[in-house]
Amino acid sequence: MTVDDVILEGDLVRLEPMRADHTEILFEIGSVKDIWKWTTTNIEKFDDMRRYVESALAGKSAGTALPFVTVDRKSEKIVGATRFGNISTENRSAEIGWTWINPAWQRTYINTEAKLLMLSHAFETWKCIRVEIITDVFNERSRNAILRLGAKQEGILRNHLIVDSGRIRDSVIFSIIDSEWESVKRNLLEKLKRDR
Repeated sequence: MTVDDVILEGDLVRLEPMRADHTEILFEIGSVKDIWKWTTTNIEKFDDMRRYVESALAGKSAGTALPFVTVDRKSEKIVGATRFGNISTENRSAEIGWTWINPAWQRTYINTEAKLLMLSHAFETWKCIRVEIITDVFNERSRNAILRLGAKQEGILRNHLIVDSGRIRDSVIFSIIDSEWESVKRNLLEKLKRDR
């Protein structure tokens, strides 16, 4: 399992390695308060986004994260960001998260194909045995979407994180394991056909 910069490209979405010079466009498309409602980060000012990108790139330098900007191939516009985090090469596992999409692109093919690309990379290239997805206990829409992927809910992590607002967050942890990947992949491909 080698964690290197990679471009993940599908028919509709391209995930490109995040760079510091993406900060301005990410702030421009991410300046919608609702995007950050259930995340650990609160983006209000340009400096907030700068710190967000710096944190993502620090994880990349440490070998524990691989952050991407999400590009809609039809328009060639950056529409959000996502990343692999908590990468453990010795355990062949990773988390997919830190995902946000500008509201104009939410509930479209963007997130479906992005997840397909990332999960394919995790299970087929890295040969992961486990991928985690974690969300806020109050984020019903995200919880339902993760279940629709085919992930299994494992439990609730109580007092898991303190978010930027100071709220103590309980998180719900989901996983997909290698023996489930083919079924999850078929499900995502079917969903992508419907979402186009």
